[in-house]
This record gives sequence, C-alpha cells and structure tokens, in this order.
Amino acid sequence: MINRRYVLGSIAFSTMLAFGPAALAMGARSFSAKEFDAAQAAGKSILIEVHAPWCPVCRAQAPILSRLSSQPKYKDVVRFVIDFDSQKDLLRRFNVHKQSTLISFKGKQESGRSVGDTNAASIEALLAKSI
Repeated sequence: MINRRYVLGSIAFSTMLAFGPAALAMGARSFSAKEFDAAQAAGKSILIEVHAPWCPVCRAQAPILSRLSSQPKYKDVVRFVIDFDSQKDLLRRFNVHKQSTLISFKGKQESGRSVGDTNAASIEALLAKSI
C-alpha cells in the first residue's frame, strides 16, 4: 500500500535528482576545503552557495547566479556549493543556519552574506563585493 510518506519521499527524491546537479552544472563546484583554501591564499573572489535541492529559493537563485557567472566581470569568481542537507560540518564552519545562504569572499576576508535573496540586483551587489 502506498502511503503519504512514501509519495512525499518519492517526490523529494525526484526533485533532488532533477535539480541537485543543476547548481554544479552552472559553473559551481562541490565544496573542497583544499580548493577553497588555495583560492583564498591566491586572493581570488569566491562565492559559497548553500544549496538544498528541495529549496524553491535555491532554485530561483540558480539562474541568476548562472547569468552573472557568464558575464566577463564575474567569470573569475570561484563558486563552491555546500549541500545543506549533508554537509552539516561546513554549515558550522561558515555559521550558516539556512539553505539559500550566499557568502562572498575577497581572498581570506568575508565580504558579504545574504540569506533567501532572489533579487538579481542585490545578488549582483553581493557578488561585486568579492571583486
């Protein structure tokens, strides 16, 4: 017998399969401490995206971030994705409490942070702080 929990779980899993890789396909990479530390040491512009595949705000942010990343001004920004559901140690490291958190860095210095923002202009302003 199919119950409500089974149906909801199936929907959540299907959504994860459909949208989970989307953030990675748009120029971002899975968070790697080694790569993050190297980017910081090199003084690069960095954006950390805390993403959850089931999050509608995260899905709304993805095309905005993709569009910005394709602009010459932001093409060198190194983007890392942290999975909200499975990388709890990184959430603690970066003091993140909610999915759809964006954190920008200019080298080793955090330059800005936003939570739940889907406004293209303010996301661009956050990204510009890292350059």
